[in-house]
Amino acid sequence: MNYFFYKKYLILLNLLVFSQLIFAQKKHTISGYVKDANTGEDLISATIYNAQTPPEGTVSNNYGFYSLSLPEGQQQITFSYVGYNDIVVDFLLNKDTTINISLSDAIILDSTIVVTAEKVDKNVQGTQMGTIELSIETAKKLPALLGETDIVKTLQLLPGVKAAGEGNSGFYVRGGTADQNLVLLDEAVVYNTGHLLGFFSVFNSDAIKGATLIKGGMPANYGGRLSSVLDIQMKEGNNQQLILEGGIGLVSSRLTAQAPIVKGKGSFILSGRRTYVFDLAQPFIKGTQFEGTNYYFYDFNAKANYRLSQKHRIFTSGYFGKDVLNLNSPSGLDFSMNWGNATSTLRWNYLISDKLFMNTLFIFNKYNLEIVGGQSDFKFSWRSGIVDWGTKIAFDYYPNPNHQLKFGADYTFHTFSPSVAQAQTQDQDFTIAPDKRYANETGVYILDDWKISEKFSLNGGLRVSFFQQVGEYQSKLDTNRFYKWGEPVATYNGFEPRLSGKISLDKVSSFKFGLTLANQYVHLVSNSASTLPTDIWLPTSEIVKPQIGTQYAMGYFRNFKNNTYETSVETYYKQLYNQLDYSESFTQTPDSDIEDQFIRGEGYAYGAEFLVKKNKGKLTGWVGYTYSRSFRVFDEIQGRVFPSRFDRPHDISIVANYDISSRWNVGAVFVYGTGSPYTPIKSIYFINLSPVVEYGDRNSARLPDYHRLDISATYQLNKEKNANYESSLVFSIYNIYNRRNLFATYTVPQSDANTGAVALKSYKISLFPIIPSVTWNFKWKYSKKTNKK
Repeated sequence: MNYFFYKKYLILLNLLVFSQLIFAQKKHTISGYVKDANTGEDLISATIYNAQTPPEGTVSNNYGFYSLSLPEGQQQITFSYVGYNDIVVDFLLNKDTTINISLSDAIILDSTIVVTAEKVDKNVQGTQMGTIELSIETAKKLPALLGETDIVKTLQLLPGVKAAGEGNSGFYVRGGTADQNLVLLDEAVVYNTGHLLGFFSVFNSDAIKGATLIKGGMPANYGGRLSSVLDIQMKEGNNQQLILEGGIGLVSSRLTAQAPIVKGKGSFILSGRRTYVFDLAQPFIKGTQFEGTNYYFYDFNAKANYRLSQKHRIFTSGYFGKDVLNLNSPSGLDFSMNWGNATSTLRWNYLISDKLFMNTLFIFNKYNLEIVGGQSDFKFSWRSGIVDWGTKIAFDYYPNPNHQLKFGADYTFHTFSPSVAQAQTQDQDFTIAPDKRYANETGVYILDDWKISEKFSLNGGLRVSFFQQVGEYQSKLDTNRFYKWGEPVATYNGFEPRLSGKISLDKVSSFKFGLTLANQYVHLVSNSASTLPTDIWLPTSEIVKPQIGTQYAMGYFRNFKNNTYETSVETYYKQLYNQLDYSESFTQTPDSDIEDQFIRGEGYAYGAEFLVKKNKGKLTGWVGYTYSRSFRVFDEIQGRVFPSRFDRPHDISIVANYDISSRWNVGAVFVYGTGSPYTPIKSIYFINLSPVVEYGDRNSARLPDYHRLDISATYQLNKEKNANYESSLVFSIYNIYNRRNLFATYTVPQSDANTGAVALKSYKISLFPIIPSVTWNFKWKYSKKTNKK
């Protein structure tokens, strides 16, 4: 694609945006916020539409704001949200009007408006495909490893999303690597999403409102990654009453408090979680070789918001989590490793007009890893990390019901600390510290969600990205060149067109398509099949080029029986450039510069995803099947196409929930997947008594197929609905038929004591047998009783 193509694309986009604005009859704008009546939480993607044929409508944004311009006259507007009762508002529209709705109660600012109660059945289809919205309530109903509800593991049960390994919270989307997923928590990037070496995610379910996963047709307001976006929203806090909730399990406990700052205007939430299983084990390992060994992780989430006026609102939120591992041995060797994330976001919402909404953000995020150890007079340490400071400004503009525009810009300053190694003996100190890497990353975007007709809609956009490595930096290409602080080292930019569309075939079915081109400027290259805290993030530089990805996707979507059943078939093809891997002979040492070890290649992936989902009734759940292939080719790795390590052709998930009664709910999950590929050892021989290992073709062997069945049962301890106190017990069994799924395999040479012959022996590692667990959950609401006279 050349410059003239992008110029024509941008001109066409502007024509599409403003073409229908020329001929406009007299209209007025209805705007406001949609909220939960009980908590005051904003309702994201609530639907607002009129009763005309064809209907005209819109959806609320991430802060519950909506704007809808309609012709002057009598209007009947429906406010709807999944799981809530609809509200229908009848009124005469003869001026710009503000309507704030609390589902299922309406708060109306105009006394001439009459509210009626009516249930409207509807089916609203958007232009986005490959988009999954998941509530935390859905995740809490599913069986969980050791009773820990995990929204990321729930997403792994959906077509196109694959787990990084047994019990792992890392995930791959449509043949991409783990670092090609943009993971956001309240719009701050989370670089490491796992606790306990990845077996639990860092997202505390009690602090999370919901999550949106975009795996195809990524809109232009997102950038910096190739495969997917996982956008997780924290709860805002209840602005109506004080609520305490939490849970006590075999592995961890949680406690969350949320309450109004000023009732109806502001609120806060504080939420904490900590594991303690190794703390409880300390008395039992005293006097053994494991005495003093401990591991735990903790999370803390905090958020506050306050509405200064109808036009101004401020938010502040933060997350801090850490894993701590301490190992002590009788020989006197001490070893400790800790790693964790910290994020902080400050946001200002400004309603510039009833059609223009602005969101300004200031963001800080940090990930760091530290390893410390020693024995007697010898001490050592190793550290790595990344720190980001950033800002964003985003606008939502609603010119008329057929257009919803988004435009804005973002900027991030990165500081990468690839690795700092230190050692100390009684006589000497050693420090190996490669240069830190500094970089600027910027993006600007515009997109329009355009309803061309009742049957045809487009979401078109363009993102322009810019990345610049800056000094201080010693050039690798010219040893005589040293870049001073802030001096440009290498500069890259990219034009990223995004397009998705929907063609309605009838009221219950549609065909969708999408095209995404993206650039990625930060990289994580791992030597293992799953993401580990020791993996190092590095920026694009004068040596490392940006990754580039193009994805083409299309699908057919159909609902049955008044949206009770949803079905879909999606296909995709993805082309990847400048992919990174380690060379065959790579061995990491403290003094090695990681980017010198990279090799570059290309890749491609394709697949088909099938989903049948039941949304209503006592029995709910889904069945998903994915057929997918993922390949890479590197000149330095045998120069041929080979399966990537996350190439798993067949993937099946069956998820079911059944409400037996008002007090009992049961759930089950079955998963099956083709075994992951690995590189086998072909032979071993000796040269001068030193063993030399000869490997087979890259990823030419596979682990056995993976499958597992989990079940759970939830019992509500109190009978009364809407009581001030709620309590439940959750019983779950992970891997109920005790399948010994392989986590990894390794091969070592062994010699025969009698003959001296050397043979290869393979060992298989399985992690989780059958694991039962029980968790007690509770929720208490403070309700101030008033005496009626």
